[in-house]
Amino acid sequence: QVQLAESGGGLVQGGDSLRLTCAASGRTSGSYAVGWFRQAQGEERELVSGISGSGTRYYFADSVQGRFTIDRDYAKNTVYLQMNSLKPEDTAIYYCAAHFLRDPWEIPPDLGSYEYWGQGTQVTVSS
Repeated sequence: QVQLAESGGGLVQGGDSLRLTCAASGRTSGSYAVGWFRQAQGEERELVSGISGSGTRYYFADSVQGRFTIDRDYAKNTVYLQMNSLKPEDTAIYYCAAHFLRDPWEIPPDLGSYEYWGQGTQVTVSS
């Protein structure tokens, strides 16, 4: 089993930055992609960013492209989501998820491909 724990959420003003952290523990050996999803109230959960197991491929949704970056620290089993120029529409619960896979460059776009999920962290951006 793998446990994921998100942290770093909070209440900020528009234009501010936040850095979310996803820390993995347990049976983390092997290559795994990490996706950051978010779910706003009344909306479906969506993938906003992802990083491949190799750490060399990235995905960003159009809505966050140019504002969010993602990286990972293999020694700490941690993935970071740096969110800059935050907007009120970024308000949501943010979840990280892990997908263990053979292809180190894959970043699955669908929720169902991710085996492990964190509990989520709330991000609220005021206007």
